[in-house]
Amino acid sequence: MNILFLGDIVGNSGCDAVKKFLPYIIKTRKISFVVANGENAAKEGVGITENIVDELLSCGVDVITTGNHVWDQKEILDYIKKQNRLLRPSNLSGDVPGNGFGIYDSIGGFKVAVLNLMGNVFMKKSDDVFIKSKNFLDENKLKDKYDFLIVDFHGEITSEKMAIGHLFDGNATFVVGTHTHVPTNDGRLLNNGTAYLTDAGMCGDYNSVIGMNTENSINRFFKRDSVKHFPAEGEASLCGAVIEANPKNGLALNITQFIFGGQLQRDN
Repeated sequence: MNILFLGDIVGNSGCDAVKKFLPYIIKTRKISFVVANGENAAKEGVGITENIVDELLSCGVDVITTGNHVWDQKEILDYIKKQNRLLRPSNLSGDVPGNGFGIYDSIGGFKVAVLNLMGNVFMKKSDDVFIKSKNFLDENKLKDKYDFLIVDFHGEITSEKMAIGHLFDGNATFVVGTHTHVPTNDGRLLNNGTAYLTDAGMCGDYNSVIGMNTENSINRFFKRDSVKHFPAEGEASLCGAVIEANPKNGLALNITQFIFGGQLQRDN
């Protein structure tokens, strides 16, 4: 069972690359299930729209996760109520629409669960992610209601992501960090069989500042002539990871960092 996770899709460049290349990747890599973080997929580089969700799902993405920008395109507030393949962080505070967890059918008849979490440090105010995770693990067991569990942890700092990874070790197939848009090189199997990667990076133009126009970003740091951040529009690299998972116990057999196309093309 091969599972593909794609990091934050950024703007038109990232969306175009996913739509263009994902069907080919699914075929050549024998992918059975695809999860992608889409919280920056709108043309403005923040949020996601109904049309983009539909396009990503139609080209092979099975589940779309999000993060702190989930509500930046207001139409999603209504749409997420009826689209169960679009998730928002499960520990968002207050009475918010949508779900942060779902169980989905995959090729081969397996049940794949996806849990969307958001960190507490330097992020939008949300409920304690460690308490939320502990409660989830108390109520849900691998190979009980589902065969595999993918956890997208949308957070700012590496230590918080690593701690969540170890908390889920042995009870999740893959714990992956999103949000910083920079792919880390620490993909590994933890002691109890859970695959872990601190950050999947992004699907966007890497000739940029985390996906945003370089010149404008520099000007903003200088506090001189600049406008609101907007995405770079060069050729995108698709970044993430491929997880080979064991159907017998739901744990990972192997993790391979995935970088396809654009300036970061890497042969794995």
